[in-house]
Amino acid sequence: MAKKILIINGPNLNLLGVREPGVYGAESFDDYLPRLRREVPEAEISYFQSNHEGELLDCIQKEGFRQDGIVLNAGAYTHTSIALHDAIKAIPAPVIELHISNVFQREAFRHHSMISPACRGVVCGLGLDGYRLATLALLRL
Repeated sequence: MAKKILIINGPNLNLLGVREPGVYGAESFDDYLPRLRREVPEAEISYFQSNHEGELLDCIQKEGFRQDGIVLNAGAYTHTSIALHDAIKAIPAPVIELHISNVFQREAFRHHSMISPACRGVVCGLGLDGYRLATLALLRL
């Protein structure tokens, strides 16, 4: 039976493919997701994106009891949200924090994550392929 993996993308990630392609690449997440599902057939991958912190919290609280794992790219909320940290700690599903870019090669304010201490692991700087790697890691937990 396939493990249920949820990918949650936060603010501005709906603009992948058009937002700073030199940093985030030229492919939209909607174009990437079918390929990810083909490459990891042993996972039943669902997807949620929101620019609103409260909606991300509601999704984590609801789905964190239904999913076998969550890949979370919290975008800028990574660096500011104690509420996301607390939501991750409150659920049984393991969460892997993901960053498309290498945040340590960017502005200093991106070097600290409020959610890392609550997550099982972090994938950083590997582009969209990081989603595949994070999904594979969750399958092995």
